[in-house]
Amino acid sequence: MEKKPFIPGPRPRPTGAPARRQQQPSAKDQYATNERIRAREVRLVGDNVETGIYTIQQALAIAEEQGLDLIEISPTAQPPVCKVLDYQKFLYQQKKHQKEQKAKATKVVVKEIRFGPQTDDHDYNFKLKHAIGFLKEGAKVKAYVFFRGRSILFKEQGEVLLLRFAQDLEEYGKVEQMPVLEGKRMIIMLSPKKK
Repeated sequence: MEKKPFIPGPRPRPTGAPARRQQQPSAKDQYATNERIRAREVRLVGDNVETGIYTIQQALAIAEEQGLDLIEISPTAQPPVCKVLDYQKFLYQQKKHQKEQKAKATKVVVKEIRFGPQTDDHDYNFKLKHAIGFLKEGAKVKAYVFFRGRSILFKEQGEVLLLRFAQDLEEYGKVEQMPVLEGKRMIIMLSPKKK
């Protein structure tokens, strides 16, 4: 018996077997429509129909009569809730609504400003100017004094510095958290004032 030579590569698929491909559900497949609705009875809602419970055949007939689609908008309800709408228009409205929700969600940006316990006036004023800019943009400011080595002995000095910083920014932001010592840092949080 003669052996066939080994050829590396992908194994051939048995003839007649369909190719397996993982398909992710698209936005179009998110809602069951028309004949894809599996319930026997549905609750119809909407502007152009009389609200009530109908058999699936009656609901499909109403949608067909108006030249629109029957869309299952709440499949978990008993019976499932459906609307009679143009499916493309419905998808467009859903996408638009999601975009609006995303725009309304506020993104909180926190900017950090670091001081040493003995920061000089020039450096302090430079950082103060940056903090004013951050608060005007609507970002929160997390200012902290970092104590290195034995400088932890000057924690009162650090607290005075942070309170002075908060006082100088009173016009632009309000104190969200008073100075707190966390390890080697003393932190104060400021949030922008609402306009």
